[in-house]
Amino acid sequence: MLRTAAQRKSLCTDCPVARVADIVGDPCSLLIVRDLLSGEKRFSELEDSLSGISSRTLTNKLKILEQAKLISRKKLKLPVRVEYTLTKKGIALRSVINSMRNYGE
Repeated sequence: MLRTAAQRKSLCTDCPVARVADIVGDPCSLLIVRDLLSGEKRFSELEDSLSGISSRTLTNKLKILEQAKLISRKKLKLPVRVEYTLTKKGIALRSVINSMRNYGE
């Protein structure tokens, strides 16, 4: 993942692959998208599925994906909880995730 703004600017403005890799180029982000492809999930469900990832890291990854408009966050009042779903832009990654799954198998 590109760390500095200068790295992102130099690579991501010219290359569509680099732009996508900057957003979903780490395993956690891809696994979040994978989990949300089956439907909306609460934070605790994502946390359970991604055992080994800290709550703080998951929170940060969700914020990044939300800023990139790949997921949406919906806060429900009763009972108080937050649910995450994929946006159309996030759903468009389905074929990428499926290709990765097929390759991995």
